[in-house]
Amino acid sequence: MSDVKAPLRCVVLGCGVVGTEVVRRLLRHDADLAARAGAKIELAGIGVRSTQTPRDEVVPSELLSEDLETLVDSADIVVELIGGVEPAKSLILRALRRGASVVTANKALLAEAGPELQEAADAHGASLLYEAAVAGAVPVVRGIRESLAGDRITKILGIVNGTTNYILDQMTTTGADFDTALADAQALGYAEADPTADIDGFDAGAKAAILASLAFHTRVYASDVPTEGIREITADDIASAKATGNIVKLLAIAESVNGAIAVRVHPALVPADHPLATVSDAYNAVFIEAEAAGTLMFYGPGAGGAPTAAAVLGDIVDVARGQVTGGRAPSGSTYAMLPIIDSGLVPSRYHMRLRVADRPGVLSEIATVVANHGVSIETVRQTPGEEGRAGLIIVTYSAPQAALDATLTDLRVLEAVEEVVSVMRVEGN
Repeated sequence: MSDVKAPLRCVVLGCGVVGTEVVRRLLRHDADLAARAGAKIELAGIGVRSTQTPRDEVVPSELLSEDLETLVDSADIVVELIGGVEPAKSLILRALRRGASVVTANKALLAEAGPELQEAADAHGASLLYEAAVAGAVPVVRGIRESLAGDRITKILGIVNGTTNYILDQMTTTGADFDTALADAQALGYAEADPTADIDGFDAGAKAAILASLAFHTRVYASDVPTEGIREITADDIASAKATGNIVKLLAIAESVNGAIAVRVHPALVPADHPLATVSDAYNAVFIEAEAAGTLMFYGPGAGGAPTAAAVLGDIVDVARGQVTGGRAPSGSTYAMLPIIDSGLVPSRYHMRLRVADRPGVLSEIATVVANHGVSIETVRQTPGEEGRAGLIIVTYSAPQAALDATLTDLRVLEAVEEVVSVMRVEGN
């Protein structure tokens, strides 16, 4: 009896930067991939919007097709790199319902319809993998789903958007303001012409939903994740953070709270000695706290054609192995179905910047207002201001969002306070 396995037909839907790189590597490394998977992975078609669009010479023109449904119906493995919700969702469901394996990098779709797609995969014995949907080449999805499957994760802190990390890193290291750092990111190709999804936190919110679903075995959707971006971060905010020994990062946070979970995305101060504080440029990192494993950090390039393609190829090999052996690639679970609570109920430390009158007794007045709402002050730092004014940086101990909001309401009407300049959470300690 021959041990030679029939080739597995693989189609790639979408041929942008990542799709082109996946095609390149499928063709260039076909022998190695076959040896690792146990069968030849044959590139059988490339689905595109228009076959007339000029493309990299590595893309075989004879494999291009605008008939994506026919490609899906002919495939053993479907690689979806179109992005967006439709037609990606319909095509993935079409593939899964006929038992084909699917590999996708589509974070927006997974955050909106991941459970529905997984249910379809389970019902039809198919595999659905999506390592590239979160943090590019960083193997955090596989790490949570497989390596930590026997542990209990308690908290995730993630830098999962390279664009915002680059902008904040430039503001921290060069003193640039937000607009200048954003323009630099766009010039380097780190930011889109319309950077809204990145700088307003929506991209990180979708990834937070995926990570929380995996870590806490619960269905979490993008709509469950409140997001706050970095658009309002100023050079003064960055300098104030540095003055108190912190670095500003945009964090995706998911944590276990008394039998429930809280998920959120917002800028936060991270202590300069925390591992996440050292993540520079457009890199991504996910810091995980678990009961048995302790603290772990997954770090690496979070975007770009080659890094993302590396994650996609890893998933292709995994699903191919499953098809060769008659099994399925590992998948996540949602058995726990934990309640998702308002992240404002989770106590946090806060870093407040105030502009106040420079006269005796002001600090005492402010401290009284803060204490009246059950908020305790950890540190106070005064900074020089214009004549008759001073700056105050107040870092609090942990307090619920409601207590902080009530404190801010009263501070804003206090005669001695000219302005509450900014408020950010402090995470990571």
